[in-house]
Amino acid sequence: MKQTIFFDLDDTLVYCNKYFNDVLDRFADEMYAWYAKSGVTREAIAAKQAEIDIAGVQVVGFQPDHFPQSFVETYRFFRDATGRASSVLEEEKLWKLGNSVYGIEVEPYPMMEETLYSLANKGNELHLYTGGDTLIQYRKIESLRLDRFFEERIYVRQHKNTDALEEILASGRFDRSNTWMIGNSVRTDVVPALLCGLNAVYLKQDEEWKYNIIPIETPPTGALLTLTALPQVPPAISDYLSGLTMKESG
Repeated sequence: MKQTIFFDLDDTLVYCNKYFNDVLDRFADEMYAWYAKSGVTREAIAAKQAEIDIAGVQVVGFQPDHFPQSFVETYRFFRDATGRASSVLEEEKLWKLGNSVYGIEVEPYPMMEETLYSLANKGNELHLYTGGDTLIQYRKIESLRLDRFFEERIYVRQHKNTDALEEILASGRFDRSNTWMIGNSVRTDVVPALLCGLNAVYLKQDEEWKYNIIPIETPPTGALLTLTALPQVPPAISDYLSGLTMKESG
């Protein structure tokens, strides 16, 4: 039976976290060079930035300005805590550093095209559901010509949560028992899918953003699969459906 398959974009189809982590490392290095003499550790800098970043995302969603702003707010926190003199030039430097992550050329995960072709060629309907700024996300989509697979079935949301997914599902005719959500985020992909009665594939990554990691407390009504590589998705879905068929025939 034809399946409807929603894919997340960042760290599901294309690399994302590794670029943010690179910029975060450069930020921590810069801050440590300024504040080490005041006894501030690199670990404390990273922890404070993560705290500010996650707290802000929960309020404003995936606004692009929020990430560089978290650098500036972290800088101001340690400035006030240590009494170190403030510098507009230093704040501007950190803002530019944080904003630089959005200019990096998008890179697909290995076997991305082959995976999408495999699913589409079996008659499945593919959708792309991603969180973030519309212009930034569409720049990635256009760079990799992802409309070849998703056509007009592309959804970009600033807040990616259960309400946003439910709104998308309510706007179309979806058989939820045959609809899947594939993504790396437990918070924004897996749990909303389960709450909406969809099948879910948790595409687990080695280095995950702390914001994305929450307990899975919602029991699945269908499938809940954990995979570690994108090419595993087509056979995993096929095996799951074959298992259902065998149970029904048995």
